[in-house]
Amino acid sequence: MTPIQYNSSIISIALITVNIDARIADRIADSVLQMSWNVHRADCEGYISSIKRPPFSPPVKSATACIAVIDFDKDIEQAVIAAAYLQELYSGKTALIALSTSQDPDIPLRAMRAGCNELIGSEFDEISFSETLSRLYLQWSAKTEQKSTQGEVVTIFGAKGGVGTTTLAVHLAMYMVVCHKKKTLLIDNHPQLGHACIHLGIDGSHYHFQELVRNINRLDSDLLRGYIATHESGLEVLASPDICSGMKTLDPDSITQTLDFLRGEYDYVIIDNTSSLDEANLAVIDASSQVYLVAAPEIAAIRDLSRYIDSLSQGNHDIDKIKVVINRFSSKQALTIEQIEKAIRLPVTIKLPNGYAEVTHSAILGEPISPKKKTGFTTSIVKWANSLADSTVSAETPVPKKSFFSIWK
Repeated sequence: MTPIQYNSSIISIALITVNIDARIADRIADSVLQMSWNVHRADCEGYISSIKRPPFSPPVKSATACIAVIDFDKDIEQAVIAAAYLQELYSGKTALIALSTSQDPDIPLRAMRAGCNELIGSEFDEISFSETLSRLYLQWSAKTEQKSTQGEVVTIFGAKGGVGTTTLAVHLAMYMVVCHKKKTLLIDNHPQLGHACIHLGIDGSHYHFQELVRNINRLDSDLLRGYIATHESGLEVLASPDICSGMKTLDPDSITQTLDFLRGEYDYVIIDNTSSLDEANLAVIDASSQVYLVAAPEIAAIRDLSRYIDSLSQGNHDIDKIKVVINRFSSKQALTIEQIEKAIRLPVTIKLPNGYAEVTHSAILGEPISPKKKTGFTTSIVKWANSLADSTVSAETPVPKKSFFSIWK
């Protein structure tokens, strides 16, 4: 086989096998050595982790990147731990490959979630494995050289719970698809039990945004397809876990890289975000083109909205992209728009009428309200979508010419 010449930016490769039979490990090494890389080999007889650290040689430790083959049959839990350790050790520059001869369908899924790019089955095929290495490297290089993209990331952020953030995010995202034919992704960025898929009436239990972020080291278009749930409107969704799985911290840098990648895949990425200013959510805000802070015209929500604005103003954040949305507004409210603006020291960009009854009924049915249904709520969301798309309204969703101007600042 003629050696393939690769980008010189990959100077050295650590080839690590974990709990692999010596004969298979030798055949793996022979295939990798055909790739014209500077290869440093390390064979681990048992599983490894941050506690069971192997005595890697200095060249293995200092390698530019790592190709690791891990046995997932002997102990799947230890294999997952080993995969996580290697990803951390090489700062995500790791191509993980699972070895399994088992017929258990759970093993490939666990291996994928642990970060494995490929699976070697009962028969080791040198030609197929070499093709796998070539493919992994090309994906690696494309990800490294990825140029800045043009998609918009729009975050909907509730000043407090219960102000309708998820409802607004779901309808805005769907209207971008239906009214403007924009390729749009809705992200439910709740660590557990998010409601976006419930509002849409789809099953998103197997498609978690958090898992996608944790697999940033191998993220490409093909992997993304496996995480996406699709609504009948064409809206694509990355859900949150639908179980009480505990609060797992996401790495802010990984979030930034994930959103940068998604910009290249979609016209609009709309995020239903949690009401928190932790490091992970600040990374979302900083990566966003526009951030809409949502509140209701009530004392508690306006107090919280004011505090969020103060906090973002004091930090190193672009306050100019922060927009204020007042949901469920009525002229009969005790608080006027002028009073709200005075309290928060920012203009109210959007005010939406109180459509609580219709959106509650919509959520119960799992059917977002069609933009063709002309109500105060739908008309306002269409106007919002128009402002994002910066285009005229389609013929399918005509908008009254006069009624909108009274609800926009």
